[in-house]
Amino acid sequence: MTGNNSTDAIVAPEGGIGGSVREHHWSWKDKPIVAAYEVLGEGKPILLLPSLSSVSSRSEMRGLAQRLSQKYQVVALDWVGFGDSSRLAIAHTPALYESFLRNFIQTIFSEPVVVVAAGHSAAYVMEIAAKAYRSSTPPWRWVVLVSPTWRGPLPTAMGEHRRFYRILQLLINLPIVGQALYFLNTTRGFLKFMYGRHVFAESQNITPDLIQQKWQTTKRRNARFASAAFVTGALDAVKKREAWFNLFQPLPIPVLMVIGDKMPHKSRAEVEVLAHFSGVQVHRMPGSLGLHEEYPEELAQGILPFLAKYLS
Repeated sequence: MTGNNSTDAIVAPEGGIGGSVREHHWSWKDKPIVAAYEVLGEGKPILLLPSLSSVSSRSEMRGLAQRLSQKYQVVALDWVGFGDSSRLAIAHTPALYESFLRNFIQTIFSEPVVVVAAGHSAAYVMEIAAKAYRSSTPPWRWVVLVSPTWRGPLPTAMGEHRRFYRILQLLINLPIVGQALYFLNTTRGFLKFMYGRHVFAESQNITPDLIQQKWQTTKRRNARFASAAFVTGALDAVKKREAWFNLFQPLPIPVLMVIGDKMPHKSRAEVEVLAHFSGVQVHRMPGSLGLHEEYPEELAQGILPFLAKYLS
């Protein structure tokens, strides 16, 4: 790993993974952006990408990072608009996120790196891999997709009404109306409901401390802009199921797909298609969309044998 274009912080914040916090400086359409990432352990590098969500943060990778860092160097990144990275009142688009991820890996890593991508991060990782497969050497040595998804919550639940979701996103971006709508969707009660329905498999793991931490994440200044883009599907790297499947045909890089037995029905059905027809390796385990946070020990045990093979 290289350290170009990054700076070290003195201590990790309470919501980090317990490593050295650093800043990656970038710009998008003349807007300066500072991305927070954290480095833990020594050895061959592994990039951890948290799932995109209204409460997305590298802290959700803490348990997995601490286990993997016993053998490898772990780099956990906060996406633009989430966690401790810059939260700007700008248009959050797939082009921004893909460009940001490309710049980060080109700056930070000197060779192809193993990436563990949770949830919605999967489509960005696979899109970069597919494009590189057709043009140059892929940036990934090996890919782990953890309960992968490609479609935002509203398009998944209500269908492909993209024009309506665009209007809703614009409303949330407004100063007063938008703040009220965002507030209603980020109360502690609503966060607990969503964690119980889609994110965690066991209700006893949804503790008051967990919900308090997630709620605090939503209270950051300008947090609603990236959140609204995710919820309405504006951050979907691909817009159609066929395009999602095509990212795996042909398989551009070795992929391990981790499937939680309690994943939501629609998401589970789509990953099962990929598991049977795309040539990906499959690891099945307990959990739902947040299994990387709920069951980090089981996840680490499941992927460590593959890491030993690809990082030997």
